[in-house]
Amino acid sequence: MLDRIALILMIVGALNWGSIGLFQFDVVAWMFGGQGAAISRVIYTLVALAGVWSISLLFREREHAPGTR
Repeated sequence: MLDRIALILMIVGALNWGSIGLFQFDVVAWMFGGQGAAISRVIYTLVALAGVWSISLLFREREHAPGTR
């Protein structure tokens, strides 16, 4: 479950960075009152923590479906 939450947060972060790179528009800041707003900072922090958590995915054994390998 934590992996899925991290993935969703990473997607939010990637889309936000994409909008910044392409349009110079920060969606999170726009939605929540600027980059310095408390909720924006919480969202940025959660996205960063999701990225750190996702590093662990690189070092995990992969699960295979039964009957495959």
